[in-house]
Amino acid sequence: MNLLPALALFAGLIVAQTWPATAAAAVTLGIDTFAEKGFPGLSGKRVGLVTNQSGVNAQGVRTSEILSRRKEFRLVALFTPEHGINGTVPAGEYVESHRDARSGIWVHSLYGKTRKPTPAMLQGVDVLVYDLQDLGSRSYTFISTLGLVMQAAAEAGIPVYVLDRPNPLGGLRVEGGGVDPAWRTFVAQYDIPYVYGLTPAELAWWINDRWLARPCDLHVFKMGGWSRSMVWADTGLRWVPTSPNIPFAASAWGYAATGLVGDLGITNGAKVTAYPFEVLAAENVDGALMAASLNALGLAGTRFEPLSFYPSSGKFTRVRYTGVRVRLDPRNAQTLLSVNFHALDVLRKLQPQRNFFARAQADGLAMFDKINGGPGNRVAWMRGRSAADLSRSWAPFEERWRIERKSYLLYP
Repeated sequence: MNLLPALALFAGLIVAQTWPATAAAAVTLGIDTFAEKGFPGLSGKRVGLVTNQSGVNAQGVRTSEILSRRKEFRLVALFTPEHGINGTVPAGEYVESHRDARSGIWVHSLYGKTRKPTPAMLQGVDVLVYDLQDLGSRSYTFISTLGLVMQAAAEAGIPVYVLDRPNPLGGLRVEGGGVDPAWRTFVAQYDIPYVYGLTPAELAWWINDRWLARPCDLHVFKMGGWSRSMVWADTGLRWVPTSPNIPFAASAWGYAATGLVGDLGITNGAKVTAYPFEVLAAENVDGALMAASLNALGLAGTRFEPLSFYPSSGKFTRVRYTGVRVRLDPRNAQTLLSVNFHALDVLRKLQPQRNFFARAQADGLAMFDKINGGPGNRVAWMRGRSAADLSRSWAPFEERWRIERKSYLLYP
């Protein structure tokens, strides 16, 4: 089946659709708090806004539009992370700086020639406002952009205002080990668990205190009605696609559960199905047996269903992929990150002759290690350690992080 029309539709929604909250919306966003308080600190200032299409209020109006309408201050610059100002640029691709055709405001790319705002970009900016929806996984690059924006602001003497948003995975879940100092990259910039359980504003406080040698003048605007036990479905807010392969809130959960293996010849559905990051499939896999083997693990809140399909794009549209569809209950899923390794465990048993790491291209293997914060997980697994063993090895770091983050929690 050809899923390109569906994928094209998602890309169009990113640009064209507004996403009002449901009637039962339980959460107001940082931008709503900021507006309700009358945009404190901005009067008479020239404002730079770090945002994309995911920066909206609870009614679906873009933060850039809200700020541009105000008369008491002036929005003078936009800064965009990976995927561009409308979220349509594919993962890893260069984002060009450009002048916005409608407003005339310059849109500075932080995923092009530089990933940190330069002094020239900050010329004429008095205040930086940050409003981006994050996924709650360490490798999603918006949080790396946040840290570099804060660093540049500190160096320029510019205050930073972070408008808070929900962590779609909730504020309780913590999964994964730390980052090897030799493997600090844009997809593993901070020594935090892969699933770190903080909102953007909470993480900003931690970054300012623990990561920046020179802290910035940081101000945060909290959400209303959010608590740590809430996952996205509890907020009543509409999900705005944060990038081409995150069209649904379910994609954010799947990103943590399947995102590690996508460069190993195992597709997670990104780019080639209408349900990115909800798939684990390869060539000539017995999908029914794979599903049965994974379901036999008894992972709470997780179900695996046999699946077969032909990719909708790319070099392998004539190749039949088989495997499983991953169904996650966001409130009750026992584990996310280790699903990647449970799948590798099962595939090792089903296809012992097939070494996915040996078959991976060099850049794919390097990306796997970068996302993992170093080669430790890969080397341990290749030496025979199981997903359960790996999960246990992460536990001490997870516990240290739960203690360390307590000082930065803004919500019960």
